[in-house]
Amino acid sequence: MARHLSNSLLLLGLMLVLVCGAYPAALWVIGQTLFPFEANGSLLQGPNGKAVGSLLIAQPFSRDEYFWPRPSAASYDAAASASSTLAPSNYLLRDRVARALGPIATYSRGPKKGQLVGPDIAAWFQADRYAGHPGIVAQWAEAHDGLARAWVSAEPAHGQFVEAWAAKHPAVVAQWVKDNPGRPRPTASDLAVVFFERFSRENPGRFPAQVVLRTPDGKVRTTVQPVSDGPDVASVFFDMWRHEHPDADLEAVPGDMVTTSGSGLDPHITLENARYQLDRVASTWARTTGRDPARIRQEIGWILEARAWAPLGGLVGEKLVNVLEVNLELRARYGAASR
Repeated sequence: MARHLSNSLLLLGLMLVLVCGAYPAALWVIGQTLFPFEANGSLLQGPNGKAVGSLLIAQPFSRDEYFWPRPSAASYDAAASASSTLAPSNYLLRDRVARALGPIATYSRGPKKGQLVGPDIAAWFQADRYAGHPGIVAQWAEAHDGLARAWVSAEPAHGQFVEAWAAKHPAVVAQWVKDNPGRPRPTASDLAVVFFERFSRENPGRFPAQVVLRTPDGKVRTTVQPVSDGPDVASVFFDMWRHEHPDADLEAVPGDMVTTSGSGLDPHITLENARYQLDRVASTWARTTGRDPARIRQEIGWILEARAWAPLGGLVGEKLVNVLEVNLELRARYGAASR
């Protein structure tokens, strides 16, 4: 019995040494010797020599100087990698895609070919009629109460704006409590629909949006105010505008501009997507550097072509570019800009 026990303990010790010591050590030596870049996370360094991100994980870029990545259902959080899991029939998916398209959609033909549809959405919105009835904002909130609630919860400033409104409209809140006795103390999110209904009545052709103001002492603060145009209007009401303008010929956009990847962390976009963004990126850098826009566009086009690659040496799939890699090259060539 003692011999069997000693043999078992010897085998256990040997396996611990091999599996928990020798094997990881061998992999570490091979990785650090033959594949040091990949073994250390495929990290890219900025101009100051510090790591700014990984080639394998997407980061959010929102400034016009840079190429933007695919949308992310995980908010680009590597610890929360996930897809949206929304079915094609889910209106939240349609709304997310519509919000992405609103500010960038352009006409594909006619006298306005190449122009953004945003100004036309704003003009239609300001008329404040949808399906023959007044109150576009109220109709939006009533038809999609989940979106109205999501707007209130999306930013602390939104919730504070609704709370301030509730304090000024105690009778409306009291009526809501009477109609919903199970919620004697409603939250800002609970009041979303009734808030938008009253807001629509008091501010026809306007929508509450965050605006940046400069105070007399030179400080900058963000507040919520009624607006009649801008990216918020184009984003939120693009889908409703499209329903009333089904014959408008709009330019198709690359699918990966408006769809998330399965992980929410895909660091690549298609070359087609990058080319679609090229005019915005090039014109912004041209203004920043004071150089010829055509020349800047040509140079960035060369960067994209040089960085583009396809799986299996180009045998399958579309050409891709790594967003972080390209944006770092833009920064190195033309100067720094905030993300």
